[in-house]
Amino acid sequence: MKTRKEHILDESARLFRKKGFAATSVQDIAEAVGIKAASLYNHISSKQEILQEICIPISEAFSDGMKNILASSLTSIERLEAVVNLHVTLTQHFKDKMALITGDWIHLEGDALSTFKKLRKLYEKDFIQILDACKTDGHIDPSINTEISLFSILSSLHWLYSWRERHQDMSSIDLEKQLRKCLISGLV
Repeated sequence: MKTRKEHILDESARLFRKKGFAATSVQDIAEAVGIKAASLYNHISSKQEILQEICIPISEAFSDGMKNILASSLTSIERLEAVVNLHVTLTQHFKDKMALITGDWIHLEGDALSTFKKLRKLYEKDFIQILDACKTDGHIDPSINTEISLFSILSSLHWLYSWRERHQDMSSIDLEKQLRKCLISGLV
């Protein structure tokens, strides 16, 4: 059973995804949750707080997932595959929230914005480390530009939430296999 605050966060994420953060009002959120706007403030202090409580935990989930992958005994190519799987898993569990970290994160302010950028930068650094290890180990073409590879893979994975909504009939396991083939085989 979800708490009222969890319900508010889920409905907010859905609305932010549908309308965008800037176009979604506190009144819209209150109506979606089924309470008056004034009552919403018993659970949250602002729309900014909602955005922070959506974006930061997702960023931390990616960061924690990456730390686990790097700490594992997996080979470099298996780590790359695990990163793709991480994106599929998080997209499955947090579809609406995933949409926010691809664009609406820019509305974060202050410490939350700094934290988000720091987590994203560290994640990308670790991702590049995995790609470089794959090059060194001979799993991917050493002439491929690592930064372009990162951009290409992340661009595809960031929009997975949108594709997944229209293709729910595919199992997560099959989706992971297909993405690994499409995204990683192109680097060989």
